[in-house]
Amino acid sequence: MKLLTLEQFIEKHILSSNDTVGYLAQHQLFDQIPELKKDICIPEYCCLSKNDETFSEPDINAWFGPRGTITPLHYDPKHNLLSQVVGRKKILLYSPEDSLNLYPHDSKMLHNTARVDPQAPNFQNFPRYKLAKCYQCILYPGEMLYIPPKWWHYVKSMDISFSVSFWWE
Repeated sequence: MKLLTLEQFIEKHILSSNDTVGYLAQHQLFDQIPELKKDICIPEYCCLSKNDETFSEPDINAWFGPRGTITPLHYDPKHNLLSQVVGRKKILLYSPEDSLNLYPHDSKMLHNTARVDPQAPNFQNFPRYKLAKCYQCILYPGEMLYIPPKWWHYVKSMDISFSVSFWWE
């Protein structure tokens, strides 16, 4: 891993024909560059909560990278509203009911990440994956996708892509 300024990242991984893939993933860009946060409007949907007394601002993360970047199959413990700003993303979704069919890692650190690769599944090692029901969508600029807590999702950028995610409890 190498520390780069945003300008260096764009020059090296977006604008050049460099073969190295860089992905700004789950990055708190808006905390680092507060001026950019002025361009972000928190959707009202993120303010819905079972208990108004425990409401807090959602976590806002940036996802920026070239075509072909991947977020492996995993789930998050919070509500997630994924907003597509630039480019398209292919998203595969699986219900929490399919967790055993997705073969989560045994370790505490990766318990929310699947061992199976949905784009190239090894059915010999992961035979139950055939039983998992997959929902697919393509997210276009200006669209948002709500991902409920503990729903498994795999994301692949189809183009140079910039997304913003809002996570809340």
